[in-house]
Amino acid sequence: MQIFSSDCSIAMARKMLIDGEAELAQGGGEEVSNFDFDLFIIGAGSGGVRAARFSSNFGAKVGICELPFHPISSETIGGVGGTCVIRGCVPKKILVYGASFGGDLEDARNYGWELSEKVDFNWKKLLQKKTDEINRLNGLYKRMLSNWGVKLFEGEGKIVGPNEVEVTQLDGTKLSYTAKHILIATGSRAQRPNIPGQELGITSDEALSLEDLPKHAVVLGGGYIAVEFASIWRGMGSTVDLVFRKELPLRGFDDEMRAAVARNLEGRGINLHPRTNLTQLIKTEDGIKVITDHGEELIADAVLFATGRAPNSKRLNLETVGVELDNTGAIKVDEYSRTSIPSIWAVGDVTNRMNLTPVALMEASYFAKTVFGGQTIKPDYSNIPYAVFSIPPLSVVGLSEEQAIEQTNGDLLVFTSTFNPMKNTISGRQEKTVMKLVVDAETDKVLGASMCGPDAPEIMQGIAVALKCGATKAQFDSTVGIHPSAAEEFVTMRSVTRRVAGTGSVKPKTNL
Repeated sequence: MQIFSSDCSIAMARKMLIDGEAELAQGGGEEVSNFDFDLFIIGAGSGGVRAARFSSNFGAKVGICELPFHPISSETIGGVGGTCVIRGCVPKKILVYGASFGGDLEDARNYGWELSEKVDFNWKKLLQKKTDEINRLNGLYKRMLSNWGVKLFEGEGKIVGPNEVEVTQLDGTKLSYTAKHILIATGSRAQRPNIPGQELGITSDEALSLEDLPKHAVVLGGGYIAVEFASIWRGMGSTVDLVFRKELPLRGFDDEMRAAVARNLEGRGINLHPRTNLTQLIKTEDGIKVITDHGEELIADAVLFATGRAPNSKRLNLETVGVELDNTGAIKVDEYSRTSIPSIWAVGDVTNRMNLTPVALMEASYFAKTVFGGQTIKPDYSNIPYAVFSIPPLSVVGLSEEQAIEQTNGDLLVFTSTFNPMKNTISGRQEKTVMKLVVDAETDKVLGASMCGPDAPEIMQGIAVALKCGATKAQFDSTVGIHPSAAEEFVTMRSVTRRVAGTGSVKPKTNL
């Protein structure tokens, strides 16, 4: 990835990386005692904490700063643990678990469970349990940093020089520290669309901490956050309208899987509004009037904007120091996570590469190994699995069929299986599981795998190991399945669904 103003700058930075940092890790180079810290990290989310841990284990003296804790983030509020722990993956998955019981209780009747017609759901009880858990995790992360010998500062950090950071503490006092290396791991924040009445809507931050469960929610967006919250609220009994601009939700995923998710969302009772956008929100006595670009009017008591996230880079003073940004505010880095300033690095969502928590962890650990472990190792973005925690979930690894066609010159073999999960045969739920393998016809190598159905993320983690090892379809076929399970279908798909021709040899993208 070219990010500097000249090839000469790139070559010089790489030489410093390979020569200088390896020498530093082996005890050579400039004495680190000239600095207050070997490493100072701005941002104590998943990436920052992982970098602190690994760097400290390699013997580095590490400082880290993070904004004060609050479930709803802003430019001046955050919390140790970051988005994933406080207002992202963890609390969201807790709500997904809670919402899943709604469908399970419906299905249980046909399994002999005698339930009353009306089953109540206590939103406030679940919300308190969720809050208790993120408070526990916030404290746990602080204790872990202390146990690793990392000095934690609560306050806002910014960079004032290539080797200097300034931390504004909660009482307004400013502290200044020098560091041999500075790592930026400030993540990203949810954005609101620029439409009249946008202040009446909420983002995923507020959605995880609503005082009352919405009776009628409108969700704007077609990405994984939109689909997940639509599933959560519907599973808890809310009426949900999902509004998105494309024909199908989850742009960038395999089209066949996108269609499967859309069918499942509708099957669960979510109202889909494809090729639609919102133009205005109006406060009324009955709730929030939501107006679409087709002239439709909906009345809701919650409107969620799931319309993308932006890197947290505005208040870091980066332009003054000379750190280059792209037009979205993301920090430009090379393949080792180094910015245009050799002493300053960045990992995670603030770089807008592949915005997933486990990817931030990988980037952070590889940064520490490169700078303090003497290993000079760069992140590998191939065959990274990820999941959409809709109900039921979608999970994928490797290339979608569309990506494989774009990136392969030869023919592709596509294997698919659509079936009724065994649980549904008794419950009577009409909801299909869909599985898919994309195979290079010439080499027999499995290029991609997808699944939409119960337990998809749990199954796909194992499939990801196989793809990382370069597994072939013959190796899948020779593997004995676990019976009876949905997972065994991945090793029993024998018949080719279709053969398609690749159209080119395009390098895989590392931005979702």
